[in-house]
Amino acid sequence: MTDPISRDSEEMQIVPAQKIRGTIAGLFKAQGRGFVTEPVDKLALTFQGIPGDYHAGNTRKSGAREPWYPRGTEMRNERQLSILAPDDLELVAKRLSIPQLKAEWIGGNMLLDGVEQLTTLPPRTILMFEGGVTIRIDGDNLPCRSAGRSIATQFEGRDDIELEFVKQARGLRGLVGWVEIEGVVHAGEVFEARIPAQRIYRAS
Repeated sequence: MTDPISRDSEEMQIVPAQKIRGTIAGLFKAQGRGFVTEPVDKLALTFQGIPGDYHAGNTRKSGAREPWYPRGTEMRNERQLSILAPDDLELVAKRLSIPQLKAEWIGGNMLLDGVEQLTTLPPRTILMFEGGVTIRIDGDNLPCRSAGRSIATQFEGRDDIELEFVKQARGLRGLVGWVEIEGVVHAGEVFEARIPAQRIYRAS
């Protein structure tokens, strides 16, 4: 183990904090009939997420993403919102050889423009919207077969997309996050992504 007395900043890679401005390019809500969403002009956000949305709630049931818990264990809901970027969706569509990939097909709630490589934003990033709402990022959203199956229904004869999406969308599937300050967000609203300083952990 490294001697804490001799440790200094040169031994650890540190990426400085950043602030990046962007705009809301689209808003979407799942009306309780599954994870696929529909476009809306605004979203009222509470500490439970989007009221009435498929992923709303202070807690959720564990699933395949949490194999360390028994399936169905009640846990904190860090997946209240699915956040996507137009450039990420365009790249995934290109990889899948389809003309477009709409955010609502894969359950997106927010389409954010202006932040390069949105999916790589680190945990603890705060999205601060001009109307006062803030969203705390939990991390990137791993692509799954359910989303791939939803895309495949849009393209006859492309059943291969169900599995191919899982491969091609890794690192491009966007982010999940939760509401830190309640309020209403509107399409076209400006936001600022406040990215914390990052220290790359490496065990000795």
